[in-house]
Amino acid sequence: MKRGLLLAAVQVAMVLSIGAKLLADRASLPRVWVRTAPYDPNLPVRGRYVRLMVEAEPRGFGSGVIYAASRLSAEDGKLIARPDEGGNVMVTISGNRARLSEAVAYFIPEHVPDPSRRPVGEELWVEVSVPKRGPPRPIQLGVRRDGVLRPLEVK
Repeated sequence: MKRGLLLAAVQVAMVLSIGAKLLADRASLPRVWVRTAPYDPNLPVRGRYVRLMVEAEPRGFGSGVIYAASRLSAEDGKLIARPDEGGNVMVTISGNRARLSEAVAYFIPEHVPDPSRRPVGEELWVEVSVPKRGPPRPIQLGVRRDGVLRPLEVK
């Protein structure tokens, strides 16, 4: 019984430490709003979520580069992708846009309509925090219409 309680306490401490780290990161890391391309809003194993293909502005890539390792940063309110052989974020580059190769997941409650289904003229955006290494972490969704970005209430 004591071993079981000790194991449970260790697991709870690990989960709480991860949660505390993510909250501290959210408070301290730079944030930017980025345009997204949503797809695949439901997977039974993971629950209900929207997968978001995040776009960045490529800088420093040579001409003809279409797929490269990169490092992300937030500058002047934009998500910037720069080439970095040691970077662990892969991007696909097309013109003046870079799209992250791996989607980020934004989890939504069961009773909320799918926020990725937008009427014509609206774009889905996501506010992300940008860690020094790795993909951005989604914070909240927003909709851009007529040049105005408004956060969505997803509760």
